[in-house]
Amino acid sequence: MSKTRVLTGITTTGTPHLGNYVGAIRPAIAASRGENVESYYFMADYHALIKCDDPARIARSRLEIAATWLACGLDPDKVYFYRQSDIPEIPELTWLLTCVTAKGLMNRAHAYKAAVDANSAAGEDADAGITMGLYSYPILMAADILIFNAHRVPVGRDQIQHIEMARDIAARFNHLFGAGRDYFVLPEVVIEESVATLPGLDGRKMSKSYDNTVPLFEGGAKKLKETIARIVTDSRLPGEAKDPDSSALMPIYRAFADEAESADFRAALAGGLGWGEAKQRLFERLERDIAPMRARYEELIAQPARIEEILQAGAARARQLSVPFLAQLREAVGLRRFQAGSAGKSARTAAVAARLPQFKQYRENDGRFYFKLLDAEGRLLLQSEGLDSPKQAGQCIAALKAAGALAAATVGYSLGEGVAAGDVDTALAELAAAAE
Repeated sequence: MSKTRVLTGITTTGTPHLGNYVGAIRPAIAASRGENVESYYFMADYHALIKCDDPARIARSRLEIAATWLACGLDPDKVYFYRQSDIPEIPELTWLLTCVTAKGLMNRAHAYKAAVDANSAAGEDADAGITMGLYSYPILMAADILIFNAHRVPVGRDQIQHIEMARDIAARFNHLFGAGRDYFVLPEVVIEESVATLPGLDGRKMSKSYDNTVPLFEGGAKKLKETIARIVTDSRLPGEAKDPDSSALMPIYRAFADEAESADFRAALAGGLGWGEAKQRLFERLERDIAPMRARYEELIAQPARIEEILQAGAARARQLSVPFLAQLREAVGLRRFQAGSAGKSARTAAVAARLPQFKQYRENDGRFYFKLLDAEGRLLLQSEGLDSPKQAGQCIAALKAAGALAAATVGYSLGEGVAAGDVDTALAELAAAAE
């Protein structure tokens, strides 16, 4: 069974805090361990350039965020973990997609409209301060998704429009250049309704924009303890019953504790536990989980070359997919190599033929006749056993085209390395569709 490709982008601005860990990092890493999932995690550093023009901040953030995800348990050997800027096929695909994207679609993008509205409200020119990076942001995001043909993209509700735009852009490209083939999968949005939202120091949602965050690793255990001590509580004294549901301490504690621990903490608050002692218990519970990850984080941060090695290895693995796929897309839009004898052919017919599987017949030194089936990239899908005549080989090929891989059992065959019967059937279906 083929795996579901799930892609997650990580913006490289700022330093991860406790809310980021609980709401995004921890659940994403847990999801990456599913058996039928192929996970792609990338640091969206090109996107960061849209929001930040401080090179030092971007450079530091990339290092901190990579170290954080690795320290929290992301296994780079089991997922694709890379920087967006290390995949040159992404900006090239962005341009191919830009050339088929309607300006009207970009005019409707929420971020652009919000910037225009803010300028108008301030009496400024509608496009004051708006860069083409901001304006074209959804196309770059579409390229991030489509270069690996992700099936599912987990996002918050504010990003739904961007996934819908990616679908529209992909469908437009398929329509213009597909010639019967869909190059792009139309990605599905996954709404993260169950994402845990932690309260910050002031009780509002923990967010950098509110300046109310609890650090994850920054500043070590000392800063974590000091920050927890600043969480706003009411004026009830030790011995007075506290309302657990009105305190920011309870949901933060519950995000790390099991049911029994949470019940004990709730009961202690209701029983009059003092706020100072309650904050100490919260710190100790968080520190139990965070301390081992922090140690790993500090080890990684001290070895930036090791992080670079991991990211370069991830990019190399990812480019094994993006390079050949981009070559197909270049071919599809007409950016092809010149070849002798091709001038008289229909360009579209030649393009279709170039990306179809092929049967090849040949005779070996044993005097017998063989055939093999290759996919569009030349990978061996199917190898026949020896046959008595070229006519018999031709008859077997015709039977395969008509009945699929099972027909080869009448001949005897072997599959190429890493090939399943389903791959053969897919190739045969492509040939059949092209012949119609």
